[in-house]
Amino acid sequence: MTIRLGDVVPDFDAQTTEGPIRFHDWLGSSWGVLFSHPRNFTPVCTTELGQVARLKPEFDRRNVKVIGLSVDPLDAHETWAADIAETQGYAPNFPLIADTEKTVSGLYDMIHPNASDTVTVRSVFIIGPDKKLKLTLTYPASTGRNFDEILRVIDSLQLTAEHQVATPANWQQGGDVIIVPAVSDEAAKAKYPDGWKTLKPYLRVVPQPGN
Repeated sequence: MTIRLGDVVPDFDAQTTEGPIRFHDWLGSSWGVLFSHPRNFTPVCTTELGQVARLKPEFDRRNVKVIGLSVDPLDAHETWAADIAETQGYAPNFPLIADTEKTVSGLYDMIHPNASDTVTVRSVFIIGPDKKLKLTLTYPASTGRNFDEILRVIDSLQLTAEHQVATPANWQQGGDVIIVPAVSDEAAKAKYPDGWKTLKPYLRVVPQPGN
């Protein structure tokens, strides 16, 4: 099946390195990042899991739960964790799903039929507290994921969910934002009494709300 932005993501039961979970219950009222890696003991993913472990406090600060997945069994996850700690300086401090039956991989369309019938592609799913898909990314095996960019996207998603704004190209936390066209000038005056910069009638720039 194909999951599109705005869809409620599939719920599932899974065994993880931190015990069994029911995904929607595990998410609770938090945001979530579900990301897959092709197999354990692969070089690029070893660096990625170490990086996510290093950034865990940043995800926590944003009320984001992170969970990884591969089709390898739990004991392989535990053995790999020691390698990650040794080579990256951080052991995984978030759960890893052991999707040995490929149940979750199938629900989330993580297995490329032209590549392999067992190896998951390297996908990222950002999920809101409403359990709806907010963003998805798929990377090739040769390119490590940029988790600083994933944090940047989460900042944008959380900001734009709270305020009627959008973020421009290359936006960073604290930067100017765009008033969405659905907000009239009259409504914008009430929200932004200090005014905004109009570059075009459809392009109105304002300092980041709450900054």
